[in-house]
Amino acid sequence: MPRPRRDCPFCEIITGDGPATVIYRDELVIAFLDINPVTTGHLLVVSLDHAPGLADLDAATGSRMFAVAREMARALRSSSVRCDGVNLFYADGEVAAQEVFHAHLHVIPRFEGDGFSIQANRREYPTRDQLEATGGKIRSAIEDPSSSG
Repeated sequence: MPRPRRDCPFCEIITGDGPATVIYRDELVIAFLDINPVTTGHLLVVSLDHAPGLADLDAATGSRMFAVAREMARALRSSSVRCDGVNLFYADGEVAAQEVFHAHLHVIPRFEGDGFSIQANRREYPTRDQLEATGGKIRSAIEDPSSSG
Protein backbone atom coordinates (compact mmCIF):
# COMPACT_ATOMS: atom_id res chain seq x y z
CA MET A 1 0.00 0.00 0.00
CA PRO A 2 1.40 3.44 -0.88
CA ARG A 3 2.21 5.62 2.07
CA PRO A 4 -0.10 8.54 2.79
CA ARG A 5 1.12 11.90 1.48
CA ARG A 6 1.51 14.78 3.88
CA ASP A 7 0.31 17.29 1.28
CA CYS A 8 -2.95 15.42 0.60
CA PRO A 9 -6.07 16.39 2.57
CA PHE A 10 -7.67 12.99 1.95
CA CYS A 11 -4.59 11.17 3.26
CA GLU A 12 -4.84 13.33 6.40
CA ILE A 13 -8.44 12.20 6.86
CA ILE A 14 -7.49 8.56 6.24
CA THR A 15 -4.72 8.66 8.88
CA GLY A 16 -6.94 10.47 11.36
CA ASP A 17 -4.89 13.67 11.18
CA GLY A 18 -7.66 15.60 9.42
CA PRO A 19 -11.29 16.12 10.46
CA ALA A 20 -14.10 14.35 8.65
CA THR A 21 -17.61 13.09 9.19
CA VAL A 22 -16.99 9.48 8.29
CA ILE A 23 -19.98 7.47 7.14
CA TYR A 24 -18.24 4.22 6.17
CA ARG A 25 -14.78 2.65 6.15
CA ASP A 26 -13.40 -0.75 5.18
CA GLU A 27 -10.02 -2.16 4.15
CA LEU A 28 -10.04 -0.38 0.75
CA VAL A 29 -12.15 2.78 0.93
CA ILE A 30 -13.58 5.42 3.20
CA ALA A 31 -16.75 7.48 2.69
CA PHE A 32 -17.24 10.86 4.32
CA LEU A 33 -19.26 14.03 3.88
CA ASP A 34 -17.86 16.62 1.47
CA ILE A 35 -16.95 19.93 3.20
CA ASN A 36 -18.03 21.84 0.08
CA PRO A 37 -21.25 20.01 -0.76
CA VAL A 38 -23.34 20.49 -3.88
CA THR A 39 -26.34 19.45 -1.77
CA THR A 40 -26.78 18.31 1.83
CA GLY A 41 -25.55 14.73 2.18
CA HIS A 42 -22.95 14.99 -0.64
CA LEU A 43 -20.47 12.19 0.07
CA LEU A 44 -17.01 11.27 -1.19
CA VAL A 45 -15.91 7.66 -1.54
CA VAL A 46 -12.11 7.72 -1.36
CA SER A 47 -9.48 5.03 -1.85
CA LEU A 48 -7.35 4.39 1.24
CA ASP A 49 -4.32 4.12 -1.05
CA HIS A 50 -3.02 7.42 -2.35
CA ALA A 51 -3.79 7.04 -6.05
CA PRO A 52 -3.89 10.33 -7.96
CA GLY A 53 -6.28 9.18 -10.68
CA LEU A 54 -8.62 6.45 -11.81
CA ALA A 55 -5.96 4.60 -13.83
CA ASP A 56 -3.73 4.52 -10.73
CA LEU A 57 -6.25 2.43 -8.78
CA ASP A 58 -5.97 -1.33 -8.67
CA ALA A 59 -9.06 -3.10 -10.00
CA ALA A 60 -10.25 -4.28 -6.58
CA THR A 61 -10.18 -0.78 -5.11
CA GLY A 62 -11.86 0.76 -8.16
CA SER A 63 -14.61 -1.84 -8.00
CA ARG A 64 -15.01 -1.33 -4.28
CA MET A 65 -15.34 2.44 -4.69
CA PHE A 66 -18.30 1.97 -7.03
CA ALA A 67 -19.87 -0.73 -4.85
CA VAL A 68 -19.65 1.52 -1.79
CA ALA A 69 -20.99 4.48 -3.81
CA ARG A 70 -23.98 2.31 -4.73
CA GLU A 71 -24.56 1.52 -1.05
CA MET A 72 -24.18 5.19 -0.08
CA ALA A 73 -26.76 6.12 -2.73
CA ARG A 74 -29.14 3.53 -1.28
CA ALA A 75 -28.53 4.89 2.23
CA LEU A 76 -29.15 8.47 1.10
CA ARG A 77 -32.44 7.49 -0.51
CA SER A 78 -33.48 5.59 2.64
CA SER A 79 -32.47 8.38 5.04
CA SER A 80 -34.32 11.57 5.93
CA VAL A 81 -31.81 13.56 3.83
CA ARG A 82 -33.59 15.10 0.84
CA CYS A 83 -32.73 12.81 -2.06
CA ASP A 84 -34.99 12.18 -5.04
CA GLY A 85 -32.11 11.04 -7.24
CA VAL A 86 -28.33 10.57 -7.14
CA ASN A 87 -25.43 11.55 -9.36
CA LEU A 88 -22.13 9.72 -9.23
CA PHE A 89 -19.33 11.99 -10.41
CA TYR A 90 -15.68 11.13 -10.91
CA ALA A 91 -13.33 13.90 -12.03
CA ASP A 92 -10.11 12.40 -13.44
CA GLY A 93 -7.51 15.06 -14.15
CA GLU A 94 -7.32 18.82 -13.82
CA VAL A 95 -9.13 19.49 -17.11
CA ALA A 96 -11.99 17.29 -15.83
CA ALA A 97 -12.31 19.51 -12.69
CA GLN A 98 -10.37 17.24 -10.33
CA GLU A 99 -9.34 19.41 -7.39
CA VAL A 100 -7.84 16.89 -4.96
CA PHE A 101 -5.46 14.51 -6.72
CA HIS A 102 -6.41 11.44 -4.70
CA ALA A 103 -8.92 9.02 -6.25
CA HIS A 104 -12.44 9.85 -5.10
CA LEU A 105 -15.99 9.39 -6.29
CA HIS A 106 -18.71 11.94 -5.49
CA VAL A 107 -22.15 10.68 -4.44
CA ILE A 108 -24.47 13.66 -4.80
CA PRO A 109 -28.08 13.61 -3.57
CA ARG A 110 -30.34 15.34 -6.10
CA PHE A 111 -33.75 16.93 -5.96
CA GLU A 112 -35.81 19.26 -8.13
CA GLY A 113 -34.43 22.81 -8.07
CA ASP A 114 -31.17 21.92 -6.26
CA GLY A 115 -29.20 24.18 -8.61
CA PHE A 116 -26.71 21.54 -9.79
CA SER A 117 -26.27 20.90 -13.48
CA ILE A 118 -23.81 19.39 -15.89
CA GLN A 119 -23.88 21.19 -19.20
CA ALA A 120 -22.25 20.54 -22.54
CA ASN A 121 -22.15 23.02 -25.39
CA ARG A 122 -22.64 20.56 -28.22
CA ARG A 123 -22.21 22.11 -31.61
CA GLU A 124 -22.17 18.98 -33.77
CA TYR A 125 -23.12 15.37 -33.45
CA PRO A 126 -20.77 12.70 -34.84
CA THR A 127 -21.65 10.65 -37.87
CA ARG A 128 -21.85 6.87 -37.65
CA ASP A 129 -18.44 6.67 -39.42
CA GLN A 130 -16.90 9.06 -36.88
CA LEU A 131 -18.34 7.02 -34.02
CA GLU A 132 -16.92 3.81 -35.53
CA ALA A 133 -13.47 5.44 -35.98
CA THR A 134 -13.46 6.63 -32.37
CA GLY A 135 -14.64 3.21 -31.19
CA GLY A 136 -11.78 1.57 -33.08
CA LYS A 137 -9.24 3.79 -31.32
CA ILE A 138 -10.68 2.90 -27.92
CA ARG A 139 -10.86 -0.83 -28.71
CA SER A 140 -7.20 -0.72 -29.82
CA ALA A 141 -6.21 0.84 -26.50
CA ILE A 142 -8.05 -1.92 -24.62
CA GLU A 143 -6.21 -4.59 -26.57
CA ASP A 144 -2.84 -2.75 -26.37
CA PRO A 145 -2.67 -0.17 -23.54
CA SER A 146 0.52 1.33 -25.06
CA SER A 147 -1.35 2.03 -28.33
CA SER A 148 -1.81 5.68 -29.24
CA GLY A 149 -4.59 4.94 -31.74
